[in-house]
Amino acid sequence: EGPRMRGEGIKREEKEEEEGCKPKSTLLAGSDGESIGNCPFSQRLFMILWLKGVVFNVTTVDLKRKPADLQNLAPGTHPPFITFNGEVKTDVNKIEEFLEDVLSPPKYIKLGAKHPESNTAGMDIFAKFSAFIKNSKPDANEALERGLLKTLQKLDDYLRSPLPDEIDHNSIEDIKFSSRKFLDGDEMTLADCNLLPKLHIVKVVTKKYRGFDIPKEMTSIWKYLNNAYTREEFTNTCPSDKEIEIAYGDVAKRLVK
Repeated sequence: EGPRMRGEGIKREEKEEEEGCKPKSTLLAGSDGESIGNCPFSQRLFMILWLKGVVFNVTTVDLKRKPADLQNLAPGTHPPFITFNGEVKTDVNKIEEFLEDVLSPPKYIKLGAKHPESNTAGMDIFAKFSAFIKNSKPDANEALERGLLKTLQKLDDYLRSPLPDEIDHNSIEDIKFSSRKFLDGDEMTLADCNLLPKLHIVKVVTKKYRGFDIPKEMTSIWKYLNNAYTREEFTNTCPSDKEIEIAYGDVAKRLVK
């Protein structure tokens, strides 16, 4: 059984042993200094490792009492980062590329999306969410909410529309709606590892601090989220709702006239 992981930060060291690379991961602790905190970028990387079937150990580190060796690895940078053969990588996109390249077939599965559009679906949601939740002016709230809704609708439309490989051009039946579970098909890809942690944060934080719910009419988004909630690769790497709410306690601005 894999470790339960909820996390804000990753230090990944690999040592060459007889059986191959053995990753060791350090997660920065959450609000109580022990449970694991909130970071969609770290969750993204842990989802990748989990989906690839990598076995690794996890420990937590209190961010307020960060050990010197962790500080010295990448001074001035924030997690997540990884170390490999003495080299430190701090850019999340480059870390993702590195993991996909090193953890490759035949031992590990490829996680890249087949359809390029899957990699950009929902890419502007987090920016619109950030503007919405950080705003303190009631007069601007409605327009910012509309902006968020517009980007969510685009994602819902993408998830609802059949992918090219769902369409049988030799069939007389016209497929209008996609039956897939995730962005690029029935299995998670790198695109899901990127989007799902952010989308979950949007759902939790907007509900808590703005009383905003993703509209039930966006059935494809809800199906997408609910499919993710059935997968341990997501649920076991996901921070608790409480940790997410605490993380955004100072970020979410009150609407003040």
